Amino acid sequence: MSESAASQCVDQFSCTVCLDPLKEPVTIPCGHSYCMSCITDCWGQKEQGPPYRCPQCRESFSQRPLLKKNTLIAEMMETLQKTSLQTAAVECDVCTTEKNRAVKSCLQCLASFCQTHLQSHYQSPAFMKHKLVEASRNIQENICLSHGKLLEIYCQDDRQCICYLCMVDGHKNHNMVSVDSEWTSKKKELKEIKVSCQKLIQERERGQQELSEALKSFKSSALESMEDIEKVFTELICSLEKKRSEIKEQIRAQEKTEIDRAEELLKHLDQELTELRKRQAEIDKLLITDDQIQCLKSFQSVCVLPTFEDVPSFTQHTHLSFKDISISVFKEVLEDVCQQQSARISREVSNVHVSESPEPETPNGFLQYFCQLQLDLDTAQQNLILSEGNRKASHSVKAQQYPDHPERFDGYYNVLCREGLYSRCYWEVECGGNDWSVAVCYIGIRRKGKTKDCRLRFNNKSWRLTRCQQNFYVRHDNKQVSIPSCSSRIIGVYLDHRAGTLSFYSVSDTMTLLHRVHTTFTEPLYPAFGVSAGSSVRIIEQRRV
Repeated sequence: MSESAASQCVDQFSCTVCLDPLKEPVTIPCGHSYCMSCITDCWGQKEQGPPYRCPQCRESFSQRPLLKKNTLIAEMMETLQKTSLQTAAVECDVCTTEKNRAVKSCLQCLASFCQTHLQSHYQSPAFMKHKLVEASRNIQENICLSHGKLLEIYCQDDRQCICYLCMVDGHKNHNMVSVDSEWTSKKKELKEIKVSCQKLIQERERGQQELSEALKSFKSSALESMEDIEKVFTELICSLEKKRSEIKEQIRAQEKTEIDRAEELLKHLDQELTELRKRQAEIDKLLITDDQIQCLKSFQSVCVLPTFEDVPSFTQHTHLSFKDISISVFKEVLEDVCQQQSARISREVSNVHVSESPEPETPNGFLQYFCQLQLDLDTAQQNLILSEGNRKASHSVKAQQYPDHPERFDGYYNVLCREGLYSRCYWEVECGGNDWSVAVCYIGIRRKGKTKDCRLRFNNKSWRLTRCQQNFYVRHDNKQVSIPSCSSRIIGVYLDHRAGTLSFYSVSDTMTLLHRVHTTFTEPLYPAFGVSAGSSVRIIEQRRV
């Protein structure tokens, strides 16, 4: 397929809402297709209720259609995107007059060749050992900026591609392998990550289906309950009419509240699926790319999957139906007990939920959400030493010779974990010394300098529990709350991202709540730590439930 033809096809499969090529396409009953997120947002607007309409042809649907991914269109879009990438013209570096399209790039020559000028690589013994890959615009990025040599060595300690001169200049005594060897290892790891990614996708698709079915049952039971109320209250005397209206209104309100909450949960599952499918697409792209250098450079951004909460089951929820509300009891009671029975029904209606279990209350309850964390060396300030498999951070007076990295803190003594958390998670940290901090933050917190934007707790991107000498406090966005002194060296942190709660506990034989934050989290949260002189923090490995 030509470049222009591929472009025309992409235009034909564009979403009429966002005008971009379809992403996670879904087809509604009228036959029109949209991005999953676009049509969900469109129908999720407050003014958009039954009947639901197609944004293009305005056909209406009394019930909101169940959205399922159109796999045929999705596969077609994926093929078109690959074709578009493959047809992007790369010019021959040897042609002097009219530039022909390059068909191959040479990793040794660091140049791209058309079919004519490529023949010497096939015919001359001097070029026989050169490695040819698909024509690429990024071929010049395979040379070392410091020495101008080919990046053919991989430093496992610093996780970067280097040339043979870098081995002497800045990587002496480091563990090194060839690029080919490292890519073979990473490719195997990527395949394993892809399997895990697919499992997470399947679990969330199952959870999405279960929640949709649970909602259908929930709405049905609410309708049956209201019909029962209508029948019972119609038979009652005139003095009960007011109570009937009150109870019906409460059920409607409770139904709306819980349905809104459930639809928000569906939206979160959609976001998780979008993130996982995006990550899977990135992995697939790496797996089919011949340019090993570029793959290794991109590897770190896709090798760690986001941490998600296990998808709950909604089919057996004990509070998922209005059927157990004993409205028919009203037929057998006298008017003088109407107030008592109304209060009882009100309590029962309030207990009908489509929701997840509350925050754990026992140590074993927290441990079921225990997550494994690892400190990210690329973020560690140079006075922090990481050890014990990057689970411990200690302060050092002597600055470490870490390579320059855009994600590294260069002012405050901070370090982040590699894992972004987007669900229910619990972790424990053993803290030593008199000046340390246990925190969470968004990935966008600034790293360079000593402004408030770079400091955990002094901005709206971070929440931090701090010990400074003998004082303990929690701080966020320049607002500080003092808390009682904590004798335990172990701090437990419980995050419920969807509920917007962040709890800090003192952990010993028992768990004592130190402080709980209630807010709305808009991005994944990254565990973070601050370690000053004479102090350290160590992430505790999972204990048995």
